[in-house]
Amino acid sequence: MNDQHNFFKRLMLRFYFFALLLTFFSFLLIGKLVYIQFYENNEGLDIQPDTLVKNVVLEPSRGDIFSVDGNILATSIPRFDLYWDAIIPSDNLFNSQKNNLADSISVFKNIPSEIILNKLEKARKQNHRYLLIEKGLSFSEYKRFKSFPIFNESIYRGGLIVEQDIKRENPLGKLAERTIGYEIKDKNGSFFRVGLEGAFSEFLRGNPGLRLKQKIANGQWKPISDSNEKEPTEGYDLHTTLDVNFQDIVHNSLLSQLEKYKAEHGTAIVMEVKSGAIRAIANLGRTKEGKYFEKLNYAIGETNEPGSTFKLMAIIAALEDKVINEKSIIDTGNGELTFFKKYKVKDSKKGGYGLITAAKAFEVSSNVGLVKIVYDNYKNNPQKFVDRLYNMGLNKTLKLPILGEGIPKIPHPSDSDWDGLDLPWMAYGYGVSLTPLQILAFYNAIANDGQLVKPRFLSKISIKGNAPAKIYSKQILNPSICSKETLKKVKQMMLNVVDKKWGTANKIKDPFLKMAGKTGTCQVDYLKNEVQYVSSFVGYYPAEKPKYSCIVVIHRPEKSIGYYGATVAAPVFKKIAKKIYNNIPFEIKISSELVSNLDKVGNTLKIKNVVPDVAGLTYEDAIKALKKIGLKVEVRGTGKVKSQSIKPGTKIEINQKILIELT
Repeated sequence: MNDQHNFFKRLMLRFYFFALLLTFFSFLLIGKLVYIQFYENNEGLDIQPDTLVKNVVLEPSRGDIFSVDGNILATSIPRFDLYWDAIIPSDNLFNSQKNNLADSISVFKNIPSEIILNKLEKARKQNHRYLLIEKGLSFSEYKRFKSFPIFNESIYRGGLIVEQDIKRENPLGKLAERTIGYEIKDKNGSFFRVGLEGAFSEFLRGNPGLRLKQKIANGQWKPISDSNEKEPTEGYDLHTTLDVNFQDIVHNSLLSQLEKYKAEHGTAIVMEVKSGAIRAIANLGRTKEGKYFEKLNYAIGETNEPGSTFKLMAIIAALEDKVINEKSIIDTGNGELTFFKKYKVKDSKKGGYGLITAAKAFEVSSNVGLVKIVYDNYKNNPQKFVDRLYNMGLNKTLKLPILGEGIPKIPHPSDSDWDGLDLPWMAYGYGVSLTPLQILAFYNAIANDGQLVKPRFLSKISIKGNAPAKIYSKQILNPSICSKETLKKVKQMMLNVVDKKWGTANKIKDPFLKMAGKTGTCQVDYLKNEVQYVSSFVGYYPAEKPKYSCIVVIHRPEKSIGYYGATVAAPVFKKIAKKIYNNIPFEIKISSELVSNLDKVGNTLKIKNVVPDVAGLTYEDAIKALKKIGLKVEVRGTGKVKSQSIKPGTKIEINQKILIELT
């Protein structure tokens, strides 16, 4: 009985042992299968559960951004990564075409054909499902690969796998980079948006698509065809108001001056007077190495004390309230005022200007003059002065679509921190803060007969081949910032700043282009031991019929070289104005001996394809006149035209060249 019991006991132990052993080997087998499926090649295994297939989001192509003249400012460029499923081609196809394929790839990559062939054969032998062929190909390069032997077959015969990625590129490089902007998505899915790319991302982004992918060896995912596949739809295009030619002029004019004066940073903006369209905007900051690039959008986001450019706002307030007129006599004394026995206001001219008119106080930029105008007339009721500034909209943002607009600061007597210095300090641009674009918008209103228009960066939003989805037209923020009477007076003052010998910007006066504006030289870091300066000039041109307004602001120029607005910023304004002016249509004056070569059409004169006499003209005007009638111009020398290679009155031929020599 005991023997029988022991027998059964031994038998059960053996059964349990074999059961455990079988279970152990089962787990080993399952583990091996899982390993093969996920980490080895899975060819030959009929294991394709749903968990090994997923829908992958396909990012859409962002819309393009265009300049007003049709140039692409930002675009999405498709880039292609190519992989090869080495087990797909049949033996016959692979063996017959492998040498030709290796030769084709060899030529493209400049790698010996033998190396390419060995790589292909090794992948074939190892049943490689996802061999990298090439990354980052352009569309034309991708099409070239697609024409190679084996690869020119369908994916189910040739095995070529194509992965497409979209890269954002700015064809014009650094021009207006901060205004064009960008959108970056971080690893947490949050977006960082800058400029127009950021502001209008919802239009540019498009709608994503879906593509089915299957998990293969080494944790990789291979695209597979599926009837439910959804293609992404591209985003809308933005049509900006920026002009590439203007942008190039503004960028390079600002850059050269920043380099000359070793300034910390600067900005320049050109705005079309009537429409508010921004034609050019440059923002350049200096690196530690002394190079300049589009670091921040200073034009929109940086608020600073404007200094003397704010004197326009102050004198308009005084004229509107009729506490003075342009002929009122202001006693500037010896050019110095003292408040509370220690705070001084000084004029740049030693000894002061003495008795001068209110208009001249503005034209010579007398700090004492403007402070006396404001303080003497508003000290008992400062709110009246500030409310006038508020009424002109100076305390409001421009509500720009681009993120990060600086908030204006115009102190008010109701503020808890208002003190006795606020009123006199405001008179000449201290204690207040505005962005360059906010200042420009105000000056643009003067040029625009008092109408304050919103700066505009876009003309329309559209999708290729369709009517515009959205059109951006002129938007009026204030129909009249002041009376016509005041406008007339300050326009003359701004013209005199440039035109009259005593004007602070008289050095930029040009006989062929009337400009009007105001200089600004503002101290910064004045509470520190080392005072720095911000130099500026803002105005418009042509003064008699304004077409464009412009502001130039240069921060912290090297003081030993120069720091006054008239010296540092105003020349940049002139350079920009002169070059852009050459693109404005104008009448060409023709000498009397050429009258016989003119046809009278209505009340106008039309040139009969003859060369005009440009002797004595400036370089700019001569070029403009000659190019206008279709001549190709070659120039030698500098100054005014002293001679031309083709005599006046000569009939013009197609693509004819003319040489002009300058004095």
